Amino acid sequence: MISATEPMPLNPPGLVRQVPHDRPWYWLILGWRDMTRSPQVSLAYGAGLVVISYLLVLGLWQADLGYLVLPMAGGFFLIAPLIAVGLYDTSRRLQLGEAVSLPAALLSWRRPLQIASFGVVLLLLHFAWTRVALLWFALYFHSGTPPLDAVPFYLIEAQNLPFLVIGALIGGAFAVVVFAVSVVSLPMLLDRDVDVITAMVVSVRAVLRNPKAMALWAGLIVLFTAVGLATFFIGLGLFFPLVAHATWHAYRDLVV
Repeated sequence: MISATEPMPLNPPGLVRQVPHDRPWYWLILGWRDMTRSPQVSLAYGAGLVVISYLLVLGLWQADLGYLVLPMAGGFFLIAPLIAVGLYDTSRRLQLGEAVSLPAALLSWRRPLQIASFGVVLLLLHFAWTRVALLWFALYFHSGTPPLDAVPFYLIEAQNLPFLVIGALIGGAFAVVVFAVSVVSLPMLLDRDVDVITAMVVSVRAVLRNPKAMALWAGLIVLFTAVGLATFFIGLGLFFPLVAHATWHAYRDLVV
């Protein structure tokens, strides 16, 4: 474990530092500290996410679109960085010694054009993932789809394991791309006067320069999100703000 006082190596190529491979644990410590310093903002964000998740699932079920629940859950990885902008700004304010509040977090788009532009990129990737997931569903069940209300139970049968495995691999590929281009992009757009392309390039460089640390960080994000989804979204109420706050500190650690 890296101690909080250990100096960081400062010989980066361009804007990116190289960090120890276990550094993500330190980011989580700092993220947890921010949560305890701003519980009204962090827990409100988490609770809001849980409520919205239930409303989306209920809406899909009522519209006989229950088969879209799994793609929607997988797509959460793709748009989560955009949802977390207010929490990034909360950590930024805490770092600067400024007051924090839920209204300030919700109105934190200091550079709306750049953040919205990056949001379009994430939404396009989300739409692409949804289309690919539906195409894979149609190809796999080409001989006839099960009743829509039975799809969740049908998928857990042993003969449908290939469908789940290949679908997870496809979703994982989308998630890797999104992780690489967004892991520090949105905090950087919030913090600095840079364009979207520059932020994405710096994000990819951070991943390439720190493959072990970023692989650990990606694994932790997947683990926390999976637990959140497996607990019927309840776990997201805690883990989402924790990861969001920690992501801000990852950005500050990785980018000079």
